[in-house]
Amino acid sequence: METKWLEDFVSLAETRSFSRSAQLRHVTQPAFSRRIQALEGWAGTDLVDRSSYPTRLTPAGKTLYDQALEMLQGLHNTRAMLRAHTSAGKELVSFAVPHTLAFTFFPAWVSQLHAQFGPFKSRLIALNVHDAVMRLVEGGCDLLIAYHHPSQPIQLDPERYEMVSLGEEALSPYAKPDAQGQPLFRLPGVATEPLPYLGYAPGAYLGRLTDLILKQAGSPIHLDRVYETDMAEGLKAMALEGHGVAFLPYSAVRKELEAGLLVSAAPPELQSLRIVMDVRAYREKPVGKEQPQGAAQALWTHLETSGIPCLG
Repeated sequence: METKWLEDFVSLAETRSFSRSAQLRHVTQPAFSRRIQALEGWAGTDLVDRSSYPTRLTPAGKTLYDQALEMLQGLHNTRAMLRAHTSAGKELVSFAVPHTLAFTFFPAWVSQLHAQFGPFKSRLIALNVHDAVMRLVEGGCDLLIAYHHPSQPIQLDPERYEMVSLGEEALSPYAKPDAQGQPLFRLPGVATEPLPYLGYAPGAYLGRLTDLILKQAGSPIHLDRVYETDMAEGLKAMALEGHGVAFLPYSAVRKELEAGLLVSAAPPELQSLRIVMDVRAYREKPVGKEQPQGAAQALWTHLETSGIPCLG
């Protein structure tokens, strides 16, 4: 039996909805259902009455729900105590960060933090967005840093997690310039000659936001997808070689824009081809009455009182 099965079951008991709980637990509904079935297999009895809607617990399920709350609370308290021992010895702050932010925003942000907050030891865990969120949910990091946009929110229970906004960043189209400093590929393109498009792989967070930009453009944008990857740094490298247009976060291209190696691919009349995202830090709310100590807590307090804005 895995701890996450109990967390899934508690979520289902409280939401009374398989689809809502799957969303909150950051898994597909079929995967969530399989985990509940696995827990029932371990228990040797049905825990959920699937003949009713909203979902109800069976008598055995109600018994397990009460016990699961106590077990999970005990585990969370034990983990907090173990973390206290670790932080007291190392004063290390661990961050789960999606790849794009890990390469672009995070290094400069830490430099600003060192200047304003003071030096601290840190560990960066670079993952895709889903795995970074799950690293926080499973207690594998102190802080999660991630993009946020209302169209693609990160589903974290506000009763369990808290958030600090670090600032804003724009996602816009860029291309390599020609000898006159003009983009080799200027949007919107024409239907007979669509522009080569460097896109994000299906499911990538920034890819979904790029799709939203194109959908809300107001006029047709003619693109021919010639390359895709799930990392912004990969798209930037291809754009620098002149292979096409790429939608990239400002922090990923700031230095290249200053050096004239990339330019905006959107003319003034198409400046709507951009979207502004929040950059947010998340952590699990402290458990118990005593305020936690250590570098992670001190850093969080600093962020709450003086969040550092993003690069652009």
